[in-house]
Amino acid sequence: MRERLQHYIDGKWVNSDGGARREVINPATEEACAVISVGTVADVNKAVAAARRAFKSYSQTTREERVALLERIVEEYKKRASDLAQSMAEEMGAPLSFAITAQVGAGIGGFVSTIQALKDFSFMEDGPGYKVAYEPIGVVGMITPWNWPLNQIALKVAPALAAGDTMVLKPSEECPTNAMIFAEILDAAGVPAGVFNLVNGDGPTTGTAISSHPDIEMVSFTGSTRAGIQVAIAAAPTVKRVHQELGGKSPNLVLPDADITTQLAPVAMGPLVNTGQSCISPTKVLVAKDREAEVVGFYKAMYAATPVGDPMAEGQHLGPLVNKAQYDKVKDLIQSAIDQGATLETGGPDLPANVNRGYFIQPTVFSGVTADMRIAQEEIFGPVATILTYDTLEDGIEMANATEYGLSAAITGDPAKAAAVAGKLRAGMVAINGWGPSPGAPFGGYKQSGNGREGGLAGLKDFMETKAISGLPT
Repeated sequence: MRERLQHYIDGKWVNSDGGARREVINPATEEACAVISVGTVADVNKAVAAARRAFKSYSQTTREERVALLERIVEEYKKRASDLAQSMAEEMGAPLSFAITAQVGAGIGGFVSTIQALKDFSFMEDGPGYKVAYEPIGVVGMITPWNWPLNQIALKVAPALAAGDTMVLKPSEECPTNAMIFAEILDAAGVPAGVFNLVNGDGPTTGTAISSHPDIEMVSFTGSTRAGIQVAIAAAPTVKRVHQELGGKSPNLVLPDADITTQLAPVAMGPLVNTGQSCISPTKVLVAKDREAEVVGFYKAMYAATPVGDPMAEGQHLGPLVNKAQYDKVKDLIQSAIDQGATLETGGPDLPANVNRGYFIQPTVFSGVTADMRIAQEEIFGPVATILTYDTLEDGIEMANATEYGLSAAITGDPAKAAAVAGKLRAGMVAINGWGPSPGAPFGGYKQSGNGREGGLAGLKDFMETKAISGLPT
């Protein structure tokens, strides 16, 4: 079992000031695989103080210096790809083949898109009688999730570094050591002491200390809507900027004349990727009544043929869910659908036949789902697809929008016809014959899916302040 009890503060690995030990559980074996320290208020105070000191000089660096730093980080990151993948396979259950390609690759993608945005960015713009300056916001607190850990770290750290900010990161306690390897990468790349700080911990203690800290000017949080509300409440007394990417309930709106054979597969794969643990997973499948049998058959065949197994083995299989709480939640939602009268086409709440322990869920498909069922309303975060029917396309659009969330939506069908529908969907991202946004596209949502954007130019601007300067000499 790995012991990683220190935090990374002011360019050094230091012992926690009073933090308790916390074990990290391997979701495939249900046994401890690592142990960390839960960061205390004192730990956070030290990290914030280091970040404030470093801000004075780092905020004055040039575009060229920041581009060079980000490029060095990418090179050091590539050297540690195998270590990063191993840590995520063991701590969050992402199978090695998927971890090294998608999970590790997503982190690189966040830096690459930010580098390009920084190279093209205008730090000063002209207005009629004034200029607009974009400046570093200050010290940024970052709280990141376990499901796409490196992606979410990169989408916060990269734009913060590009903007001239300094930062304190609290990664998820469910899979923390990839973030500690990431800290080693930044150290090796020459990030100045105090610019990046990492304090491990939990939400109630460490997360609250970051959200409420008076010397943190912005908190960027990715996680559940429930937890995001608590972050906003903690941040409110200091009136800091609150930047959030929260929950989702993404529909896959299958157009009435969609070509199921050629267009559905890339979207149907979405709820299987990362064992369904993605906030943009298109689990709510909406199909015209006269196409239901065809769509159900497609999903059933795909999901029944998807293997589940050991995340430490190479292969194109699914791993376990991240922890027991998530496992129990998904099992409960599956059982609720059965109890409420949905038709179980494949899968179900029992362990897959080839495993006898771990938080594994069978790829599951339900038909006959109605809008009032829990599984049609709640975010699932597991490898589950639910199929609902609509009478007319307008009915389908209304069903797609009938959620408190608005993060993402998918449309399956002719791209030209889908483009006409995209503007009617109340979501921050719409993918046509796919389920994820293009690299560098703004990532974020409407309604209770949060506020602000990550990725590319939009993400860079969200980590900066806007200053209007009037009365300048002509």
